[in-house]
Amino acid sequence: MSKKILKAEYKGELNIGDIIISCAVLEDGSRILVERSLATALGVRGSGAYYKKKKEKKGALLPEYVSTKYLEPFISDEVNKKLLKTVSYIDKSGNIVDGISAEMLVDICDIWHQAYEKGALKNKPNALITAKQSYIIFKGFAKVGIISLVDEATGYQYKRDKNDLQVILGAYISEEVAKWQLTFTEEFYDQIFRLWKQTYNKAKPKQSRPAFFGTLTNKYIYKPIQSGVVLDEIKQKASDDNNKARFHQYLTEDIGKKHLVKQITEVTVLMSICDDKNQFIELFKKKYDKNYQLSLFGDLPIASEKKKQKIPTELNNITKKVMDYKIDPNSPLPNNTFKKSI
Repeated sequence: MSKKILKAEYKGELNIGDIIISCAVLEDGSRILVERSLATALGVRGSGAYYKKKKEKKGALLPEYVSTKYLEPFISDEVNKKLLKTVSYIDKSGNIVDGISAEMLVDICDIWHQAYEKGALKNKPNALITAKQSYIIFKGFAKVGIISLVDEATGYQYKRDKNDLQVILGAYISEEVAKWQLTFTEEFYDQIFRLWKQTYNKAKPKQSRPAFFGTLTNKYIYKPIQSGVVLDEIKQKASDDNNKARFHQYLTEDIGKKHLVKQITEVTVLMSICDDKNQFIELFKKKYDKNYQLSLFGDLPIASEKKKQKIPTELNNITKKVMDYKIDPNSPLPNNTFKKSI
């Protein structure tokens, strides 16, 4: 006898900064998070092989966001059993949706955090991003959890506004992400010091940066954005204004600086997985230079454009959804991307 599929009596969304996780409460009181939205929130996308197995229903599968082999040592037998119990339910629109118990979010975040702490994510840029995202979400929910307990113990839960906890959670997550963004700028220069083998004075970090760092910043950060159009425009505006304002001061907060932050982050991740500057330069060309060709079998002719397109492009996906999931540094820019410095 097949198990009855429960219906969702309530549905909603957890708004965590820029992250949205769909959720529901079923007729038996189960609190459920929608699997696909949780995977998106964590920045994880299952492989083609994963979805093929799932479609063919070849045995029970772990959710895509914990299905990689390097996470196996950090999943206990007890947690593994719970993760395998995917909950299928009927949503308000009559569709069958796969979900997971909301309580498992803590375990999922813990798995990623353990993997990070034990060094299992080394040289895995996307995984490092997911681990950071998991930790931020975990801390956010921990903070809201204690507030909720106090409210329940004191009776304040009946007085507060309906979405108060979500507002607190969203504000906390945004604050944590902002801190992360700031550390990436420092990390960017740390990586340049390492790859270019320059002496670094921790007591006076800015004073110890060689003059050519500015050239590297233009080349690897500003120039790739919009194929150099942004850099050329900034240089022109700086020349017209006849001042020495930093280039980023000419970018708008809403579009320009978001593109800049994303570019800094992507390049920093690339540098972090390289052993020397030559390796970084090669990987940078592979990711950003449209005319780049792999050196492996480089002397052999490419039979057709179709075959050329089959060359692995794993680095095109090496970083994604770091600070802003929707911003693409190569998407069309509105007319107000630049601003005059004050």
